[in-house]
Amino acid sequence: MSIQTPGNAAGGGQSRINPLYFAAWRWHFYAGLYVIPFLILLSVTGIVMVWFSAIAPEYGERLSLTPKGSAMAVSAQAEAAAAHAGGTVTRYIAPYGAENPAIFRVATESGAQMVALNPYSGEVLRSTTEGDTWEELADGLHGQLLMQGEAKFWGDLLIEIAASLCLLLVVTGLYLAWPRNGKGLRSMLVPDFSATGRAFWKSLHLSLGSWMSLILVFFLISGLSWAGIWGAKFVQAWSTFPAEKWDNVPLSDATHAAMNHTSVEEVPWALEQTPMPASGSDTGVTGTAPGVPVELESLVALARSLDFYARFQLNYPQGETGVWTISRDSMSNDSPDPTSDRTVHVDQFTGKILADVTFADYSPAGQAMAVGIPLHMGLMGLWNAVLNIAICLLLITVSVTSVVMWWKRRPSGAARLAAPPRPDLVPLTKGMVLIALVMSMAFPVLGLTLLAVLAFDLLVLNWVPPLKRALS
Repeated sequence: MSIQTPGNAAGGGQSRINPLYFAAWRWHFYAGLYVIPFLILLSVTGIVMVWFSAIAPEYGERLSLTPKGSAMAVSAQAEAAAAHAGGTVTRYIAPYGAENPAIFRVATESGAQMVALNPYSGEVLRSTTEGDTWEELADGLHGQLLMQGEAKFWGDLLIEIAASLCLLLVVTGLYLAWPRNGKGLRSMLVPDFSATGRAFWKSLHLSLGSWMSLILVFFLISGLSWAGIWGAKFVQAWSTFPAEKWDNVPLSDATHAAMNHTSVEEVPWALEQTPMPASGSDTGVTGTAPGVPVELESLVALARSLDFYARFQLNYPQGETGVWTISRDSMSNDSPDPTSDRTVHVDQFTGKILADVTFADYSPAGQAMAVGIPLHMGLMGLWNAVLNIAICLLLITVSVTSVVMWWKRRPSGAARLAAPPRPDLVPLTKGMVLIALVMSMAFPVLGLTLLAVLAFDLLVLNWVPPLKRALS
């Protein structure tokens, strides 16, 4: 189906129908067909992740206990955790405060255990298989649709296509919502509660969508920065902290990403692709006290001397050239203040500090992500968690209103999709072409998807009449 456009109306007169509006509506409709299921999935899993990371962590980090005397030596706590799980400690997570447990990651033959321990008595308060949590399940759905191995790439790609098309939804949606025919901004920003039927649902969708557009763009950009193509190949690759800043420090073949053990990535975005420094040289600056063994106790003491207050994480060396890593990262829920993020690497043999990276050392993109990711995840305080849950609920509402609008508009009993009509001629203005080119160049997956959909719309549908009728 097509509509009349200037030049093909009867008598050669000008049609009052805006072909660009219908073209934008058609693109908005088709993009929504793909995006809506993903947007609902991402919103639901986002709520689950915020709840189980910021409000009710599942490893026991926020369990409350009563302090009794002085805390046991950290090495004694580690021994208790290792004995309970029957393995080797590979990470120590310091308590948030005196009334919270310490967490130990213990590697065993059957997998890692996260052990929450009372630091005063050595009592195990909770022991959870690493990754066996609701947050991990939600994160796997949120990022890769639970796909593993080589299939993980395709799960990530499907999510990236949805996020890219969602940017198109925002642009076309704002164009469609812009006041016309003498209407003011009120019609765009305030629902018409006096309307009934489809008019009410359209008004609600239009106003909620307008208010949510900028917020949604923030979530999309910060989420796409983790994606496998736009994020890893473009933005993250060009914004990674340069290891060359560590003068004369030998580098490992492993990157910081090696410290991630589950789909819930814990390493700072700006450091993930940066090579790790290697132990076994005379380089570095003074770290642990001279003559003191380089072990858990001395590393915890070093962390406190470096102003790693409250919660911080201490990763044990991995392999013969591995390093001790002290870190505080808001993305890992260590602190609600991203500007206090810090990563320190220590030689496992000499105790010297090989690298010390703070928020100020990140590139502008790295700093933006250091703030944007915890904001995206609801980790900057209770206000952030509550706000993000509310945003997810509003995004679900916007998605539902679009489905209701379509349901009320579709022809009753007709076995077709009821897509908006395609104009015979869409005026290719310089502005429209420029916007399309800029978006496609900035987000390659979006550009390829637009080309695929355009080819399908113009070529396939015209050559397959049954399919054209079904999708019209």
